[in-house]
Amino acid sequence: MEFKTTGVTRLETDVLILGSGAAGCGAALAAREQGAEVILADKGKLESSGCLGGGNDHFQAVLESDEPHDTLEDFVNTTYSPTLGVSRAMVEAWGRAMPKLASMLEAAGVNLLHRADGSYLRTGGFGDPGKWYINVGQGYRCKTLIGKTVRDAGVNVLDHVMITSLIKQDGRVAGAMGYNVREGGLFVIRAKVTVLAMGNFANRAVPNSSGNPYNTWHNPFNTGSQYVLAYRAGARLLNLDLRQNVTLVPKGFGCAGMNGITGAGAHELNAKGERFMPRYHPGGELSPRHFQIRGTSTEQTEGNGPPFYMDLRHVPADELRHLNNVLMPGDKATWLDYITQKNIDLSRELLEVEFSEIEFGGLVETADDFSTRVPGLFNACVFYGFSGALCGGWLAGIDASSAARSAETPDWPSEEEIERERLRVFRPLGLKNGVPQAQFESAVRQIMSYYMGLVRNEQGMRRALDRLNFVEEQTPLVTASNPHELMLAHESFMLLESSRLATLVSIERRETGRTTWRRSDYPHLDPSLNCVLAVENDGGKARVVVA
Repeated sequence: MEFKTTGVTRLETDVLILGSGAAGCGAALAAREQGAEVILADKGKLESSGCLGGGNDHFQAVLESDEPHDTLEDFVNTTYSPTLGVSRAMVEAWGRAMPKLASMLEAAGVNLLHRADGSYLRTGGFGDPGKWYINVGQGYRCKTLIGKTVRDAGVNVLDHVMITSLIKQDGRVAGAMGYNVREGGLFVIRAKVTVLAMGNFANRAVPNSSGNPYNTWHNPFNTGSQYVLAYRAGARLLNLDLRQNVTLVPKGFGCAGMNGITGAGAHELNAKGERFMPRYHPGGELSPRHFQIRGTSTEQTEGNGPPFYMDLRHVPADELRHLNNVLMPGDKATWLDYITQKNIDLSRELLEVEFSEIEFGGLVETADDFSTRVPGLFNACVFYGFSGALCGGWLAGIDASSAARSAETPDWPSEEEIERERLRVFRPLGLKNGVPQAQFESAVRQIMSYYMGLVRNEQGMRRALDRLNFVEEQTPLVTASNPHELMLAHESFMLLESSRLATLVSIERRETGRTTWRRSDYPHLDPSLNCVLAVENDGGKARVVVA
């Protein structure tokens, strides 16, 4: 197949959704239900794109049943905090959407598990007082089934189209441009409104111990485009310091399943065989996830590990079978192969675990109607997990389609603007001598791994900024020898910029205690920093402010 670096395809729609993961699918289905014409674009394929493409073993939902804490009020009180970055009303909207979206999943054929009495089979999650996680059977099929529902709804799906820039006209987002990563050619899409749904994380910046940046907890193809495109368009970014997520993973497996493992009642042990998490939080292993990471990190710093283990030997046999045969394969289908090859019997032996990579996350500042501060731009990636993405996308799709009804169709960008983007997108293919894409991205990863790990300080983070700025100067020299490397090059550019912004904001978080990482120079919690830090584009220079 010939890869084209010339030629332009022009498309137009009411609602353009960027990213076809769970959030994008939720937005697309809601917008179609409201009667809008929808284009859904992603560099991957709908049926396997996004974090959900790798499978999931649970869907969070409060259902107002007779079970303890199964109320919207309990969910909101547990989830909302002043540093969350979204309003209490938005969390309430998420909770109210949960039952509807659970029913939609079942209608799509997703296997939400039930007890003998007909109620959903649910388990607890990190830091939650109630059992809010509906267990999912054959979770690896979720995305395929949702993808079919999206196509059946009449959504115009653009598979394999990587978005590289947003179109702006008179201060308003008017669509996006990108290219087909398999066939080439530039795509110019004008839209009344545009919805960001490209994933809440920038992965590949810090690998886990396997050394493989693609052996990740979540989707390795999320490299920060959600943030970078919004930032360039004038949106504010929130919580790039607090939303740096880490979990524990079975050693070398690259997939967590920790909600299932800790929900089953696992105890974490250090190298001395001691159960240590109750020393760091009354909830022990079921405390909010960042307490487990900081507790494990502290044990490592004090010389009590690695190795670290999850002990499930006390878990009842039927619960262990459910974990082994339903929940863990739902997150990653090769789980049974992994424990067989490792010769692990969880009823008799310990499961060694390790830190995952750090996911450098954040949030595009979003109003209660899921709009951003940039007119014409909405955000579907507000909440976390399968439930958060699908429900948040659904809510954003409703508001975006409502806005589209009163919006005018924008003009096409000028031929000069289109040509500039075409030359920028395909430039790496035309360079004969320069910096190979893999070398460029490896430099970013080395800097972030060394200076932006689980323990850090201001001097190190400022050195990271200096080195990232140097790497950024090499961007015009990056080469790609084929279309696949071209896609990786553009992912690397996004990864670099999102890493730089995350480092900049992290310097201003001069405390320890609200997130997974620790400051050696500021080891204690600072009550004055019970706030949200934001970064905005101030005339081409990043500026950190209190939101």
